Amino acid sequence: MEFFCYHRDRPGSLKLRNELLEDHWSYMDAYETQLIARGPTFADDGETPTGSVHMVDLPDPAAARAFAFDEPNHQAGAYRDVLLRRWRNLLGRTIWGFPGGRAGGNHYLVLGLGSGPAADLAVPPDEDELIAYGPLLSDDDTTWLGTAALLRAPDPDTARAVLTADRYADIEVHDWDFGGRR
Repeated sequence: MEFFCYHRDRPGSLKLRNELLEDHWSYMDAYETQLIARGPTFADDGETPTGSVHMVDLPDPAAARAFAFDEPNHQAGAYRDVLLRRWRNLLGRTIWGFPGGRAGGNHYLVLGLGSGPAADLAVPPDEDELIAYGPLLSDDDTTWLGTAALLRAPDPDTARAVLTADRYADIEVHDWDFGGRR
């Protein structure tokens, strides 16, 4: 089962995150074979972390909750909240299989939160710019709750356009970058 996990930083937690960086990376290393995507989001300055995204394949919702809530930064109080949803990997690849690689261009997390009839269930036409893409789903995998995408785009407005705007209650666009050890 695939899951989308977005830990959002608590204001003023940068010092704590920096102190726990090796602990965070070591924790994620234990999930290396299950990670589909990972990486931090950033404030408008492009340098200050605002959160941490993980798309991961785990056996069940209980394992996903353990993954999200046992994470060292979460345990230490660096995060203000966690969005954890079932997710479906429509690209069928990990970020390490992204044809564009880590370098070049701007990268974004686009998070569309919705309700009602499902939207954007087909992979958009410019698949080569998509790093990860798929619907957010209820725990029982029956109700569409939105869409999460990681992509390369020239600017936030172009990134936002990957989703059908009038089908979502809100669309968030965050600067994002590939995570993990380099």
